[in-house]
Amino acid sequence: MTATLVIARLTFQEAARRRVLLAALVMGLLFLALFAVGFYLMVSDPEHDSLLGNSEIHNFFLMAGLYVINFLTVMMTVLTSVDTLSGEITTGTMHTLASKPVQRWEIVLGKWLGFVGMLSLYLLMMAGGVMVIVYLFAGYIAPGALRGLALMWLNVVLLLSLSLLGGATLSTLANGVMVFGIYGVAFVGGWIEQVGSFIGNQTAIELGTVASLLMPGEALWKRAAYEMRSPLVDALGFSPFSAPSVPSTLMIVYAVGYTLVMLALAVRQFNRRDL
Repeated sequence: MTATLVIARLTFQEAARRRVLLAALVMGLLFLALFAVGFYLMVSDPEHDSLLGNSEIHNFFLMAGLYVINFLTVMMTVLTSVDTLSGEITTGTMHTLASKPVQRWEIVLGKWLGFVGMLSLYLLMMAGGVMVIVYLFAGYIAPGALRGLALMWLNVVLLLSLSLLGGATLSTLANGVMVFGIYGVAFVGGWIEQVGSFIGNQTAIELGTVASLLMPGEALWKRAAYEMRSPLVDALGFSPFSAPSVPSTLMIVYAVGYTLVMLALAVRQFNRRDL
């Protein structure tokens, strides 16, 4: 276990030095600055009180910001981890590490823990930043904010585990195509399910459910949006960020199991891969 923690620390430090992380941090801070200015201008307008009510407007802007953050975090997860195994195997770096008195499962688990730590901090900074901005300017806190953040975090860990499985099996390029492709299918499937729920098309709903089973990341976001919904959205049953068809608790359990299976398969494939 000591070796796992050492690898986790080294992975965290290595990931922190990557230019893609610096670029993501800069763009993230620019987004938070733009969001803060836009939200301040909205709440400072004396006419905004007459639209739907303060809490509804604040919740809408909060969910819009978190929707962008969810997308940015997904991109960050894949771009930073896509070559963590395959790239090191190609360059020969993994040969040096694997020759040490350390088990291969410790390498995979250590890298997983290192990226989980780094990505958790990124998500906390970005999503927490949006929530703090809304609270400072409007005094508004979304219902179920902690549950929503936990589901967004689970989405990050799920994608990371899938990326490590691809890195243990495929080349870096193929892994990137695979992860983005599966996520894209789930994303489109989620919107098909949302539209199908709105118009009452059962076939579209079932198609979206199949996409969620293939990769439940989008289902986790929809459940997170449901947890942080406003009273008006709760009454209407849908919003631009959620759908009448809400992922069940069973889907969350499935996502946890999916994550664990992907991580276990990553360990298995890495143990079998010729370095």
